Amino acid sequence: MYSRRIWLATKIRPLRPVLRSQIRCINPFLPVDILDEVTNDDENTIREKRKLKRLQDLDEKIKNKKDGPINEYQTPQEEERNRERQKKENRQENWERFGSFLFRCFETAGITFSSLAVLALSGYMYHKIYNSQVLSKINSAFDEGDPTLQLSMYKRTDNNKYWVARPQQLLLDDIVNGKIKGRYFLLVGEKGTGKFSAILQSIRSVKGLNCTVVDGHSDPEIFRIRLGQALNFGYHEDYIGSLFSIRGPRDTTALLDIERAFKKLEMVALKRVKSAEEGVQVKPLIVVINNTHLIKDDEEGNKLIELLQQKAESLSGSGLATMIFNSDDYWVYERMKQLSTRLEVINFNDLGREDTIKVLKAARMKHYNVYLPLETANKIYDLIGGRPQHLALVSANKDPLLTSHQIIDREKTWFLNQCGLLGGDMDDDVMESGKLSTSAMLLMRELVQMDREKFSLPLQNDDKIDHVLPSLPLWRARQVMTRPDYIQLFDNLNIFTIDCNSRVHADSVPMMRAFHEIASQPGFDELLNETIERVSEIESLGRTRELVAKDLLLGGHYTVQEDKNNKLNIKLHGGTRDLLESANEDDPIKMEDFSDGAHKKWWSKRMSHYRDSYKPEEVAELGLTRNPEEQNSSVELSKS
Repeated sequence: MYSRRIWLATKIRPLRPVLRSQIRCINPFLPVDILDEVTNDDENTIREKRKLKRLQDLDEKIKNKKDGPINEYQTPQEEERNRERQKKENRQENWERFGSFLFRCFETAGITFSSLAVLALSGYMYHKIYNSQVLSKINSAFDEGDPTLQLSMYKRTDNNKYWVARPQQLLLDDIVNGKIKGRYFLLVGEKGTGKFSAILQSIRSVKGLNCTVVDGHSDPEIFRIRLGQALNFGYHEDYIGSLFSIRGPRDTTALLDIERAFKKLEMVALKRVKSAEEGVQVKPLIVVINNTHLIKDDEEGNKLIELLQQKAESLSGSGLATMIFNSDDYWVYERMKQLSTRLEVINFNDLGREDTIKVLKAARMKHYNVYLPLETANKIYDLIGGRPQHLALVSANKDPLLTSHQIIDREKTWFLNQCGLLGGDMDDDVMESGKLSTSAMLLMRELVQMDREKFSLPLQNDDKIDHVLPSLPLWRARQVMTRPDYIQLFDNLNIFTIDCNSRVHADSVPMMRAFHEIASQPGFDELLNETIERVSEIESLGRTRELVAKDLLLGGHYTVQEDKNNKLNIKLHGGTRDLLESANEDDPIKMEDFSDGAHKKWWSKRMSHYRDSYKPEEVAELGLTRNPEEQNSSVELSKS
């Protein structure tokens, strides 16, 4: 009996590790379970203890046997007791296994939950630190220094020795210094009047503290990138949370990103106010939107303008920030006028005669170290006025008078290329171009007529006066053009301009001189009338259907007779072919060419005084001139 038990034990026990299900700790966050070795050691120890206990129980049973030698067979009662004892041992062993299983489950759950807790805490801490870093970076964008490298890019304001302060400069200085709060500003003026230079000069005076500059663009995506660069904001594109998603770093539109950037700006401004000491007034942040007119006047552009204006209203109302919009075109003011409550418009004009002379003398001394005579400076102002853009070009060239004439010729060519008249032979497919050119020429002729009427008035005592270009109200200009929609296009083309008072005038003094020269050419009025009539004919053909007998219009006539067979015979009389040939002999009306040497005639005429150059013919016949010296200078220029 004993040997049989030994044999069964040796056969069954090796199979128990195979039959027994192995429970392993699975940790999804760690590649290797660090408790595997400890668990295996405990399991082997328990197995050895159980084996030793069974052997000891068997030895004790053998020793306590009183019936002599061990019998190989047992009685039914002994077998029943052995089976009961075996069941009890098996039950106890199962409970031990189940307890070990529960312990391992709790152990694995604890490791998993602790790993998740560490991961969640790390993510939360990263999120808080990242947002704090974003606000810190935006705050650093308004520290003292060069905002977005604008001051270093525009070197023309480096030397204050040659800087001429404008009347608007003091107002801009107060805005940038934070003395004026509760409003936002729109700078309106022609291209090249020095608006952005004045803003940079004010920013330079405070060394870029609390200031940043954003350049506008027609594409909202590019404007979004420039705004992020100016505010030092990356739109969360470097956020590590995007690694756990399949989508890209940004799944939204440009307007939503611009809204997020301004939200962060508001948080930075509020943080600056809260961190300030009690009783200390915090200066508002200055955000300059340059070239606002580059935003397209369409649905997306209007949404962007509306968003920027809403932010300007809220930030200026709370005193947290002041926004300055810089625009060359009038349509931006029309869009902002509808929703504005705190908007203030600042208009920039050309320099006067005294400032122009000061600028020219300083620029010539800077470039060539040469003193510019007062007479030459006055002549340059008479030719091109006081536009800083033109003055910078003239002062940088060796021959300033020649450059002044070239500027006028360039403006004249630009106007004719954009709005040249096509005459009576205009094709019906280009009727839109004909309407555009006739509208521009009608407005141009009206301004020239107003200027000529002003020249016919008695002369004032002071001969050296500033240029005052003739202007019309916007509604009156639309009446003259017979179209209300083209004026914005002309403003974009820098032919006509509209100031903040809704007055329409020539874009510059060279452009006004080009108007006079074009209107003074022989055959201009006839060519304009022919183009207007041709446009009316094309519109009439589009609206009605007409039957026209050209032979009758050319002077011929028909005779209709009935013969004996009741047939009609129609004959033409009047020499239609001769009439056509005689009509074709007349040369078409052409405007005078001013290139290939013909422009020198205008150059000599320009050297006289502005009023004398373009005064009406009936006044010019009286011989009212300024002085004989100017006539002599015109003769010398014509000879050269």
